[in-house]
Amino acid sequence: MKIKKKTRKAAAKRVIAKKNLFSRKKAYKSHLLRRKNSKRLRRLSEATAIHSSDKKAFSAMLPYS
Repeated sequence: MKIKKKTRKAAAKRVIAKKNLFSRKKAYKSHLLRRKNSKRLRRLSEATAIHSSDKKAFSAMLPYS
């Protein structure tokens, strides 16, 4: 009998699997926005790739992506 792998829902909510990388949002853009300048807020709005050292862990957490 083959055991199905389970997706970690916490990881699935935070990370988007793209063609050859995992994409995530940047931190520190949820509160206290008045004191952060617009250039910093714009930079925080961009998505970025997860670090290469985390790629193996996220592949295990998101098996069907």
